[in-house]
Amino acid sequence: MIDWLRNFIDNYTNDMYLPAIEIKDVVELLILTVIIYEIMLWIKNTKAWMLLRGIIMLGAFILFAWLFQMHTILYLAAQSINVLAIAAIVVFQPELRRALEKLGEKNLLSNINPFDRGRENERFSDLTADSIVTACYEMGSVCTGALIVVEQAIRLNEYEMTGIELDCKVSSQVLINIFEHNTPLHDGAVIIRGNRITSATCYLPLSDNMSISKDLGTRHRAALGMSEVCDALVIVVSEETGLVSVAMGGVLTRDIKRDELRERLSQIQYRNSEPKKFTIRKGWRRK
Repeated sequence: MIDWLRNFIDNYTNDMYLPAIEIKDVVELLILTVIIYEIMLWIKNTKAWMLLRGIIMLGAFILFAWLFQMHTILYLAAQSINVLAIAAIVVFQPELRRALEKLGEKNLLSNINPFDRGRENERFSDLTADSIVTACYEMGSVCTGALIVVEQAIRLNEYEMTGIELDCKVSSQVLINIFEHNTPLHDGAVIIRGNRITSATCYLPLSDNMSISKDLGTRHRAALGMSEVCDALVIVVSEETGLVSVAMGGVLTRDIKRDELRERLSQIQYRNSEPKKFTIRKGWRRK
């Protein structure tokens, strides 16, 4: 039995080329595996996932044509490969942009970038954080809808231009007055940079996440979408339930308490602080 197995292996491995595998090759394979996994995980809940499935089906069709030597189809596929590559870049442009923005958010690049070293370490003061918390829960108590974007490292100039410039100091009274019903500035989002409110009535991108609960309104989708394209902390006050939610890094945390919101603001208050990881709370059903 052992001789038969040895002969079988020899017959099928004589003409095979087995390259020498070194430690760096194993490390390289592990790195590529992690990168491919992260890419698949990143696009899983976006519209790009449906496009990727279409590309996989197209690839399977070409493989089928190759197995059965369908020369016309293979010729057309070979001639159109360059066009398809350019088309893929155009189609995936929003996702590629988001990926590069996320890469630029990493602390490693911020630490070696000499242009970031001259900025002050503190993003905003304790008074500003307390004012945001007070305003959110006072508006929540009377079911006044609100959408507040707290800027971090990525500048939000393109979104500021969609709203009305204010440039005023942050206070709970100003925030409550902005989002009061039937006022000119209540519709849209407020952007806060440091201790100043830069703009109001700003338009934010809606999330492409396909797993979002259907009972979430436009405010929550805009908050989640904004957190997917930048590193900002986005606070939502529901007009229907008065619950306060927070979106950051593409993760939405619903119905957080006053102390939790203050803690989240404290985590981003200083530029060198590392925010903790949060998960989506269960119970999407409205109360």
